[in-house]
Amino acid sequence: MTLPKDKKIVLFDGICNLCDASVQYVIKKDKKDCFRFVSIQSEIGQNILNHLGIDTSKIDSIVLYEPGIAYYTKAPAVIQIAKTLGGISGLIQIFELFPKTLNNSIYDYIARNRYKWYGKKDSCMLPSKELMDKFLN
Repeated sequence: MTLPKDKKIVLFDGICNLCDASVQYVIKKDKKDCFRFVSIQSEIGQNILNHLGIDTSKIDSIVLYEPGIAYYTKAPAVIQIAKTLGGISGLIQIFELFPKTLNNSIYDYIARNRYKWYGKKDSCMLPSKELMDKFLN
């Protein structure tokens, strides 16, 4: 599997409306072109998760992978993405002051209810031609 070594890869739930909106937000704020995106449901997404040894029955919404460096799941993934974006988004890093278990509990509560609150799509979103290079395929 060939992945860009100089980009952070965001694996996301491709049928979740909240996740889709979050990806669109990150793309808009990613002025330094740090991120690439892939849905967890895709073959590439599954290959990355298998490579990392992540149990897909325990993670179904977001993973941040920095090839050759580290990976983050749940709240730490969100915090790392926000730190990379900087600006107003970087304020989320204040949550690093709280225990990881508390942050992940809040994250899990939102993740469990995301389809009920925000809905879901029948299939993963298809990026526009302008955004195609931001997605791994």
